[in-house]
Amino acid sequence: MDAIKDSFATLSFPLFVPADRPERFAKACAAGSDSVIIDLEDAVASDLKTSVRRIPRDALPADRQVTLMLRVNAPGTEWYRDDVAFARAIGFDAVVLPKAESAQQIAELRAALDPGQKVLGLIETVRGVARMTELAEAADRLAFGSIDLAADLGCENTQTAFLPIRSQIVQAARLAGRPAPLDGVTTATRDPEVIAGDARHSHEMGFGGKLLIHPVQIEPARAAFRPAPETVDWAERVVAASVHGGAGLVDGAMIDAPVLKQARRILDRARALA
Repeated sequence: MDAIKDSFATLSFPLFVPADRPERFAKACAAGSDSVIIDLEDAVASDLKTSVRRIPRDALPADRQVTLMLRVNAPGTEWYRDDVAFARAIGFDAVVLPKAESAQQIAELRAALDPGQKVLGLIETVRGVARMTELAEAADRLAFGSIDLAADLGCENTQTAFLPIRSQIVQAARLAGRPAPLDGVTTATRDPEVIAGDARHSHEMGFGGKLLIHPVQIEPARAAFRPAPETVDWAERVVAASVHGGAGLVDGAMIDAPVLKQARRILDRARALA
């Protein structure tokens, strides 16, 4: 469980792979992301949702170095309970709960899983937004489902439209003492600038990573979270100037405790994305 512990405490860029494409599982696990989400929900047609649970065991690499999650169908659907039982039987590291709307849902999910399995709650409905604080406290980590929320609200899925909600999700996670949440997917897969721009916005808002739907999105997303060399240089000089404690000067500016904290976070992020 060391891998799952790391993925839920640090920057993370989970890669979705459809559950009905088992030939892609090993490739997804080797694509360069820290975690993979096998998707039983949006990626699978209704008439296949039962059969896809018969995943060949050799489709999942035994020596994988990534966190392996399962996105189940939403609570209240006819597939949910069997999906959760499947997640426990196979031993997935975590379950992604779509359309999370209450702490009770998450508590019931935990009760149906083994103690070591984590829960990633997806905020993607208006009701989920309204109960964001309790969801942050109940889940191990939150993620933002911007596409579904746009459909629920009847609004455009733009950075401007969701600026306040993204800020609320980050604040809720911080208040609950949870890792920074993961931002939603970008549907564009052929233009690295689009995914990079979205990921830069995610980072600016305080997210701790981003959900991905194609391997080509991994490096642009990671690069957008990676501090620039000059920023790393500044952070290193700030830490060096503060080695003896108290305030100091770097580039003519006063360095105090909040600035030092920021510098250390920058260096942690640089190491995580090296």
